[in-house]
Amino acid sequence: MATAATPISRAHLWTGRILSGLAILFLVFDTVIKLIARPEVAASMQQLGYPTELSLVIGIIELVCLVLYIIPATSVLGAILFTGYLGGAIATHLRLENPLFTHILFPTYIAALIWGGLYLRDVRVRTLVALRG
Repeated sequence: MATAATPISRAHLWTGRILSGLAILFLVFDTVIKLIARPEVAASMQQLGYPTELSLVIGIIELVCLVLYIIPATSVLGAILFTGYLGGAIATHLRLENPLFTHILFPTYIAALIWGGLYLRDVRVRTLVALRG
């Protein structure tokens, strides 16, 4: 079990950074297209049954979660908030009976990158989860 006295190995640290980086890259893209109101976002909002005006609000919520996740001192809070945000995405796709692996579970894949990266690079999360091997 990792503790404050047990440092994280370089391999775990870099793997965690890479996984977190992949999640961050996707989330930056997703946030920006919502904030600049791309036409594709409006079409997607209509398909999902949400008013197109909400894309800005959703983009701001996502941006707040992203900033919190990127800052090391608040990264756990950001991951927790993203878990709720992504849960809403799963619920939306379930309601619409979208395909399982490409739509319903996609937010789960992003959450796995968020939490997996955080687990590998943050001793606080490793201590909290305390997976035993």
